[in-house]
Amino acid sequence: MANLKTLDDNELTTLLREGDHAAYAELYQRYNQLLFVHAYKRLRDEEQAKDIVQEFFATLWTKRSSLYLKSSLIGYFFTSVNNRIIDYFLHKDVQNKYVASFAGFAASENKKTDHLIREKQLLLLIENEIQQLPPKMREIFQLSRREYLSHKEIAEKLSISEKTVDRQISNALFRLKTKLGLLIFFAYFIKF
Repeated sequence: MANLKTLDDNELTTLLREGDHAAYAELYQRYNQLLFVHAYKRLRDEEQAKDIVQEFFATLWTKRSSLYLKSSLIGYFFTSVNNRIIDYFLHKDVQNKYVASFAGFAASENKKTDHLIREKQLLLLIENEIQQLPPKMREIFQLSRREYLSHKEIAEKLSISEKTVDRQISNALFRLKTKLGLLIFFAYFIKF
């Protein structure tokens, strides 16, 4: 067999198509470093450049029997590596968009979850303070704020005067405002 180093690319390609391992190894020796430098210049990532060139040579061996060139072998090699680099950037761009989208979603969900937890804690605090009201005051307050009865309806239901209902609700609101602070009080009770 002739010395493979003296063969041109077309002769090596023919041998490669026939499954000649030595021809494959010679092509690898000739072009591996050149393709790596090319890939590295585009990627600026040594490991990724090595991976792309290795992947190219692995595919070259796998698809060797269907290798028919319309141009030079080196042109085919550079085009194949360039295509892999483009695929890498496209995949990385999609991956970055996905990660950014997921990060935004996660941050949004964390805010929602945090808000819901705080709201639940606030409601428990308010409910606890309502339960601390004297029994009659608590009953009148709950009829007003939870069952949405008017002062007149509460007075009729409990057989007390409307003025008593007014005073009890005012006293309940004053106590809650004092215990809970203005901010919590207005945030919760203004909507009622």
